[in-house]
Amino acid sequence: MAETVDSLLAESRDRLMAAGIEGAALDSRHLVSGLLGLSLAELMTRGRHPVSDADAQRIRTAIQRRAGREPVYRILGEREFYGLTLKLSGETLEPRPDTEMLVDRLIPYARRIAACKGHCRIIDLGTGTGGICLALLASVLDARGLGTDISDEALATASENAKRNGLAERFETLRSKWFEGVGGRFDIVVSNPPYIRSKVIEKLEPEVRLYDPAAALDGGDDGLDAYRAIALHAGRHIEAGGVIGLEIGFDQKQAVAALFVSEGFRLLESAKDFGGNDRVLVFEQDVEGSTNR
Repeated sequence: MAETVDSLLAESRDRLMAAGIEGAALDSRHLVSGLLGLSLAELMTRGRHPVSDADAQRIRTAIQRRAGREPVYRILGEREFYGLTLKLSGETLEPRPDTEMLVDRLIPYARRIAACKGHCRIIDLGTGTGGICLALLASVLDARGLGTDISDEALATASENAKRNGLAERFETLRSKWFEGVGGRFDIVVSNPPYIRSKVIEKLEPEVRLYDPAAALDGGDDGLDAYRAIALHAGRHIEAGGVIGLEIGFDQKQAVAALFVSEGFRLLESAKDFGGNDRVLVFEQDVEGSTNR
């Protein structure tokens, strides 16, 4: 008897539950729908449709990988972020929904700057998949972006994501560690840098610890190494009236704010994530107290 969408869904859910995977039912739906090229709605309406032996085997292989704690979107090779479909690679952090809060907060600034100047120049430090910068470009048509990273593989992934989302003409990449190889000034500086304390890395869930690149997670002994590097040189690279938007760890608001204030910036606003934790900080240059570094 031929396999059906429903039978494979049930089998997948049961295998993931047996493996102790939290959210087994949802994960099985995402994997089956993704591998069969169906929306979640179509998954429900096509339950009795037959599935080929080859597709059934692909689904079983994927479920086995998920049972081994490989994340769903790593298995599928792509993830939706702010309406864009982003390819993932081994050297890119998997973009999470909480990071969309950073995009939300920066869009009004980018639109205001573009309306005043006729353009808005954005730099995304540690761009990874390019998701943050590309989401801003998709929302602000007069903006152009530069994504930097220390990984050539990440930069290639970001460039491919720009192409697949029709944004390649307004997006460039540069191999650089933070501002080290960067010239010029930008209207918006944005980053989701590594901010996890080194000693905490080994305690993270396997989905993160084993599959997200260590360079995108490890923020040094106190988790603040990247913020120090960005704050130290940001004054040289931000235009008058520009802003800096950062994602932070849940307990880092005061420490990161103090770093940037000490380098001549003023906290404009902060935002919490969907779990109620501090997640986004937005700064502007404090003209009166600026060190103009």
